[in-house]
Amino acid sequence: MKKTLIFFLTVSLTWAQNPNRKFTHLKSTTSGVEIGVTDGYYQIKVLSDQIVETSFIPSGETFNPISHATLLSAHNPTYTATESGNELYLNTPQIKVVVTKQPFQIRYLTPKNELILSERLGYIKKDSTEVLDFNLTADEKLYGGGARALGMNRRGNRLALYNRAHYGYETRAELMNFCLPVVLSSKQYLVHFDNPAIGHLDLDSQKNNTLQYETISGRKTYQVVVGGSWPELIQNYTQLTGRQPLPPRWALGNFASRFGYRSKEEVEKTIQKFETDKIPVDAIILDLYWFGKTIKGTMGNLDWDKETFPEPEKMMADLKAKGVKTVLITEPFILTTSLKWQETVDKKALATFKNGTPAVWDFYFGNTGIVDVFKPEGKEWFWAIYKRLINQGMGGIWGDLGEPEVFPSKVMTAAGKADEVHNIYGHRWAQLIAEGYQNDFPTQRPFILMRAGYSGSQRFGMIPWSGDVNRTWGGLQSQMEIALQMGMQGLGYMHSDLGGFAGDYFDNELYLRWLQYGVFNPIFRPHAQDDVASEVARKDIVTKAKAKKSVELRYQLLPYNYTLAYENSTTGLPLMRPLFFEEPQNESLQTVADTYLWGNDFLIKPIVNPGVTQTEVYFPKTANWFDFYTHKKYTGGKKARVKVTEAYIPTFVRANTVLPMTAVVQNTTLYQNNALNFIAYVDGNGVSERTFYFDDGTTPNANTAAQNHELLRANWMADDKKIVLTFSQNETTSVPNVSEKKGTITLYNVAIKPKKITQNGLAIPFQWEAKTKKLTFLYHHNQSKTSLTIVR
Repeated sequence: MKKTLIFFLTVSLTWAQNPNRKFTHLKSTTSGVEIGVTDGYYQIKVLSDQIVETSFIPSGETFNPISHATLLSAHNPTYTATESGNELYLNTPQIKVVVTKQPFQIRYLTPKNELILSERLGYIKKDSTEVLDFNLTADEKLYGGGARALGMNRRGNRLALYNRAHYGYETRAELMNFCLPVVLSSKQYLVHFDNPAIGHLDLDSQKNNTLQYETISGRKTYQVVVGGSWPELIQNYTQLTGRQPLPPRWALGNFASRFGYRSKEEVEKTIQKFETDKIPVDAIILDLYWFGKTIKGTMGNLDWDKETFPEPEKMMADLKAKGVKTVLITEPFILTTSLKWQETVDKKALATFKNGTPAVWDFYFGNTGIVDVFKPEGKEWFWAIYKRLINQGMGGIWGDLGEPEVFPSKVMTAAGKADEVHNIYGHRWAQLIAEGYQNDFPTQRPFILMRAGYSGSQRFGMIPWSGDVNRTWGGLQSQMEIALQMGMQGLGYMHSDLGGFAGDYFDNELYLRWLQYGVFNPIFRPHAQDDVASEVARKDIVTKAKAKKSVELRYQLLPYNYTLAYENSTTGLPLMRPLFFEEPQNESLQTVADTYLWGNDFLIKPIVNPGVTQTEVYFPKTANWFDFYTHKKYTGGKKARVKVTEAYIPTFVRANTVLPMTAVVQNTTLYQNNALNFIAYVDGNGVSERTFYFDDGTTPNANTAAQNHELLRANWMADDKKIVLTFSQNETTSVPNVSEKKGTITLYNVAIKPKKITQNGLAIPFQWEAKTKKLTFLYHHNQSKTSLTIVR
């Protein structure tokens, strides 16, 4: 107790807050406390054991309860509120909030009285902005702020919160399409500033151990989120802001995409090339030429150019019959020269000027207005466009330029001025599409590809991408950081235009390395300008053959990848994970982005420079690791130089874990849940358990409906005498039966030929190769439990 009192006193003196702010009163509320001070009052709410929300309401203002980001409201929170002398305490099982009356200060601590975060000056009113000001410790690394190319540790940067595209970026991009007001610390806490207005996030740019959130207006609300581990922290944050629904299974396949296909014939010939060369493909994406022959002057038509795309319904139906979905680009800008201009004016669907007239301005594509996605008339008009296209056969939606790309400050929307809603425009655009599907197409999982969004956009099924990256090695080098950072901030499907988008730089080595990285990316979507073909099927014979192997591996990994999608939808855990998730106390890993985990069991080291023949890899100490291609063993907790070939990037598998794979199919409509192969790398004695998810790939919310999905549990146990692999239904679900599974099991690093292998007690044949130490045998799982025993 004596140590605790000394700690409180030291912190109060060292981290003193605004000396002019005086405590005036304390009042209990249904989910926390209200604390009065001389220049306003605080509302502190307990949202869960791991999340506390603090709002400051300056004198003369009223509290705005509307959050665009969060879902979680306080419901039966577990906490105690006490007062003792100069201190007020609000305690949850995982966070202690300590308020010092004089000098006034708010601190957040662990149950062990370890400091998490504290306000420094707290709320500050400037001439044109408002600031929330916090203390940082000198040693913590900072992540967050959305999609940027800055390095994993973003401390030292002052980040603008204003979604804006950065065309042709490479290794540094301070401002991009997703500017999220989220900060994560290497101390394993997160702060979310719950206000969409534009501003800045200052991550100690003055090097005085200060974190500042600065905005032009709006809520002075922030949530402090903690977790006992990195996965738990992300799980708690996505409990607050929402989780990604399962995408359609085809979204994990290969896309044909470029800027762009100019005719029905070009679309059909492109897919025919994939079929002829037996290269898997699940979707084709049509850029803006589907509604006009020219780049400028036609945006906003949002209807087929019948001269170049006659009978679009038949075209999309024919593609669908082949298992290929059609994804169409749309933009929120309606040019005054477009076919829909007068219609949007008449239906009052557009944002306006202050006098109520439709707001117009010039940008690259022409003189334009913008759909007001915050207004019922705007949402209704926009959804009617999408509903018609879906009924025609459109399989997915691409929303482009949703930052919005040009959005003058003087424009007014139903939700406020442009600068107040700029950062949530793409967010609300995705929401209207998601809700439209729920209401009018409840049996379809939407595919919503978007270039801009906000905190919580993942809950609308948004699939983000990293913008118009340069087609250079520098462009590739920034992609791991961007995807890893966004996954930590809830948007687990961040991916890139594989091969790069901007410029006419032509390099097959770069293209192949980008695709090899893309295999272990949430979305596999090559895309580029016309200058260089992006589609695997349109490459030269040699490059095509090499790229095809990456596409095929992507499809072979579909059972594993689909399970990652399931984990993301139920826990918020990203598909791509930083190495420090494995070793949170290893400071050397806290800035690493060039190596990452794909799910729990793949370790990936992309090759991001030309001519590389060897590279250094750190292997997490939580396991030993095996090369996926050569089967060489690497000891965990050490670095090693590994050889690099042009055929693949360094890929490693965790020892003593079972991984599912499947045969290559032309598209996912041909994929079968029961055709399942397993691999594992044997490493002495060990125990592991993995659960794999299966459903029909299309039914919304299948993961929450007991009859519509299957969880297959694989238990691994190896000791000196035997290896036992058991497949069973996961008893924690109410799924009635496990469907049939059959295929091949391949075990690597089996040094001695087994004496026998049995399935449910009956001996089965097997093959063992002394030279390669590879063991293979067939299995057939068609009951609630199947036990395979390899007797050593």
